[in-house]
Amino acid sequence: MKPQTFELVRYTDISGVSGTGIVAEGCVFTDGSVALRWHGDNPSTAIWPDIDSVLAVHGHCGATVIRWLEVSELEPTIGSRRRTRRHPAAATA
Repeated sequence: MKPQTFELVRYTDISGVSGTGIVAEGCVFTDGSVALRWHGDNPSTAIWPDIDSVLAVHGHCGATVIRWLEVSELEPTIGSRRRTRRHPAAATA
């Protein structure tokens, strides 16, 4: 089992702070905990106990949703024996 990745997509910016579109990215670990990385002028990272907690605070009654990302193949990291996930956008960079 591997972490699941997602984007936080905001349709309406109720607070007027983060804007609309993809405002954060994150992953849900195998134990259910979540790491969330915010985009924008003041990026930050937060750890949450579960995805329901993220949506309870940031979902704004459906104005923001989770878009699950397809799991890409594992690729080796240069200089390491560990294998890491490569974000699909990295393939075009």
